[in-house]
Amino acid sequence: NAHAGTKWGVPFPVFVRASFGVRGANFAAIARALVACGWFGIQTWIGGLALSSLMGAVWGGWGEVPGNTAITFMVFWLIQVVIIWFGVEGVKWFEAFSAPLLIAGSLALLAWGVSAGGGFGNVLSTSSQLQTGNAPFWALFWPSLAANVGYWITVSLNIPDFTRYSQSQRSQVVGQAIGLPLTMTAFSFIGIAVTAATIVVFDEAIWDPVALITTLLTDLPILLIIAMIVIAIAQISTNMAANVVSPSFDFSNLAPKYISFRMGGIITALLGIVSFPWVLFNNVGAYIFTWLVGYGSLLGAIGAVMIVDYWILRKRHLDLADLYKHDGRYAYSGGWNWRAIAAVVVGVGPVLPGFIKAATTPGFAGVFENPTFVESLYNYGLFFTFLVAGIAYLILTLATGGATEPTRETGREPETA
Repeated sequence: NAHAGTKWGVPFPVFVRASFGVRGANFAAIARALVACGWFGIQTWIGGLALSSLMGAVWGGWGEVPGNTAITFMVFWLIQVVIIWFGVEGVKWFEAFSAPLLIAGSLALLAWGVSAGGGFGNVLSTSSQLQTGNAPFWALFWPSLAANVGYWITVSLNIPDFTRYSQSQRSQVVGQAIGLPLTMTAFSFIGIAVTAATIVVFDEAIWDPVALITTLLTDLPILLIIAMIVIAIAQISTNMAANVVSPSFDFSNLAPKYISFRMGGIITALLGIVSFPWVLFNNVGAYIFTWLVGYGSLLGAIGAVMIVDYWILRKRHLDLADLYKHDGRYAYSGGWNWRAIAAVVVGVGPVLPGFIKAATTPGFAGVFENPTFVESLYNYGLFFTFLVAGIAYLILTLATGGATEPTRETGREPETA
């Protein structure tokens, strides 16, 4: 998806018109936007917890204030709304400012974990603490992998929103190769190592960074305040890059004359509140196996349609002008490409029984306890929906002659892209 952003200079909501139609693109864009709104709410809730811990360090009676976490949640929400108000430039400035603090804070936590846990060897030899009964390895591995990939599927889908500003394919490829896999691996390792260290030190896994740092620095209020500020900045940084830019463009695309990037960001922030992030954050089973695997399954199917359409059927050719016309080649039938919608339904349909079971059964039981064959398909999440939807779209399009290539390239890089 990044390739199209650089070559054609279009954001995700416009690029997806090629496969879903000029009106059908709104379905894909809003699906992605609503997921981002949910993530915005979760990150804001974590930031609110950090502010609450900070207030506790400043004022000992803060814990007795009714609704203290709700108050800091709304304060943190307002801080982000102010940043959104300054538009893309405000986002760029904050990202540049926050990156060094995130790295320093993460390395400090890792240093504590290694030191307190008795070295890397001792920390990483900690046995699994997951309470999953007698679930076999593969029953845990696949939904966990699907959840992890699902965490990144949102950015993978809307990456054209960022690469459209890149000057060449080489620069966006190198930038992603350095900026995403390496940092993802590094921060994932830090999270695993520090959580494992808490098992050694406290005899229980503390995966919530706010709870961990509050426990460590209770008697050191100055350091606790600094640490909570770093955590708060981390949440804002993540929200701005991953959960504000894309949905702001998506909502703006619904009605460009009335919804600006700034207004799209405000809509994102408002929907983030009504997503009830505290429910997801406080229930590990719901967070992993309902939220991550669930939305990953839907977005995986949408991503498959986009990739098959652009790389296989159109061979990276688009008619840039027609992407902005309601009567061009991407109008399909009333602005909707029924093949794309049908492929998503075919891909997602089989995993719905498993999703319903996971969503209505407490903890891990919905995934691990006696699933039927159809219910077990949900464990594979976006891997299943991506494969099935991609094949379905390819077959439907070839069988009905749905995709046609433009006669000439009109992209920004016709010679090299």
